[in-house]
Amino acid sequence: MKFPPDFAEAFSAVYGRVVPGFPFFQSGAGVGSYAPLLDKAIEGIRQTGAFDDPQRWQFDWEQPYTRDEWLEQVPTFGGHSQVPPQKLADLLTGIGDVIDAACGSFTMGYAAVVVTAKRKDAG
Repeated sequence: MKFPPDFAEAFSAVYGRVVPGFPFFQSGAGVGSYAPLLDKAIEGIRQTGAFDDPQRWQFDWEQPYTRDEWLEQVPTFGGHSQVPPQKLADLLTGIGDVIDAACGSFTMGYAAVVVTAKRKDAG
């Protein structure tokens, strides 16, 4: 996920205020954070000797969200089920306020990253 810069900063402030130390905005999330996992997959494919050189593909896309659509998503994100109910309610209120201040919607950037490799001929 790639938040619009203004939203990333504002959402991070809400998380810092409501659930200090929560890792959602501290992990450096983004395509780059998956590089070690992808590199490991590529190396595993190479080590088999059964495939041509692996290729990495990235497909970027965007999804617009209204305030309510985004707030429905937040509790499903990793770790959010561990946030106490009142803190989660406060978090959703703060996030909703950020979105409301920006005319009630925003567009989130996403990237799907895959590794492919063609099987070498058996004969």
